[in-house]
Amino acid sequence: MVVQPKVRGFICTTAHPAGCEELVRRQIEYVKSKGRIDGAKKVLVIGASMGYGLASRVSAAFGCGAATLGVIFDKPASGSKTATAGWYNTKAFEKFAGQEGLYAKTINGDAYSDEIKAEAIDTIKQDLGKVDLVVYSLAAPRRTVGDTVYKSVLKTTGEPYTNKTIDLRTNEITEITLEPATDEEIDATVKVMGGEDWEMWINALKNADVLTENALTIAYSYIGPEITHPMYFNGSIGRAKAHLLATSHKITENGVKAYVSVNKALVTQSSSAIPIVPLYITILYKVMKEKGVHEGCIEQMQRLFARIYSSDLNLDQDGQIRMDDLEMREDVQAEVTKIWNELTTENLKQLADLDGYQKDFMEIFGFGVDGVDYSADVSV
Repeated sequence: MVVQPKVRGFICTTAHPAGCEELVRRQIEYVKSKGRIDGAKKVLVIGASMGYGLASRVSAAFGCGAATLGVIFDKPASGSKTATAGWYNTKAFEKFAGQEGLYAKTINGDAYSDEIKAEAIDTIKQDLGKVDLVVYSLAAPRRTVGDTVYKSVLKTTGEPYTNKTIDLRTNEITEITLEPATDEEIDATVKVMGGEDWEMWINALKNADVLTENALTIAYSYIGPEITHPMYFNGSIGRAKAHLLATSHKITENGVKAYVSVNKALVTQSSSAIPIVPLYITILYKVMKEKGVHEGCIEQMQRLFARIYSSDLNLDQDGQIRMDDLEMREDVQAEVTKIWNELTTENLKQLADLDGYQKDFMEIFGFGVDGVDYSADVSV
């Protein structure tokens, strides 16, 4: 069938298999072009099909030559419905890994569940023995614990917050006022996006004796500039990320070295849904591209994997790895703030990289990829 994009809200309900495969191939070629990384050999990636998780798996496999076990939560094609982009990404990754003789197996299911944890442990025991790196890269909207479903919210805390945002359907700059999350909403967001499940994974793996003696684990976070702090760092998600950081210290104290990597702002399904943040990203892209320091997921993760196995971790005062160092450079943020204050609907395309944002958004789902024939009949 000929697959076309169907965008609804903050997601695209279709995905293009050839586009996804081409993007995975390009990530692999980038990592290989940067040379061998002396690091992980057997890696578990929890949340391995999109964004930073996928880029982590690519960096481990094609940078370090590692065997990788991925955990995803994606849907295959059904009738005239395409599979999810993560499904196609994973199939492409497994194809390319197989061509180079790299072990690559994937478990598809709810990573929060005990069943998937048990399946991952059984697979490690059977195929790998033990793993030396666990990447935790979940960005889910909800989590089920027993009979309770917890839902994360994208809200500020404390006081209502008003600032500029962008309507991505009309490309208009508008003003938005966000009400603070309730205590119950904050608690639920921490339950979904905090460190509890990460710690449960590490404890389960440790108790099953499937972690090497020097195993590392990494989870991903974001801090960002003051412009986005009310919506992120000081918002409901920020509370969850503070819990994630505290959990990293707890895991380390319990015998497994754990790091939180603070990464750069990028276009993802998650970030697209956060008010104010997409507008900031369009400006950030403009500034960083002009300064020649822009990075996507794969550039960030290749650099992270090279860093974590060196003596240059670039830790901050809280012990976090700061992969957002280029984003947070003083000259970058000064220019972003200047543009933010001047930005209107009329000058948006001149002052911000709206085209770059929209291209990256469509590429999440395999569309708009140069060299892919979207008029061709493809098997979904």
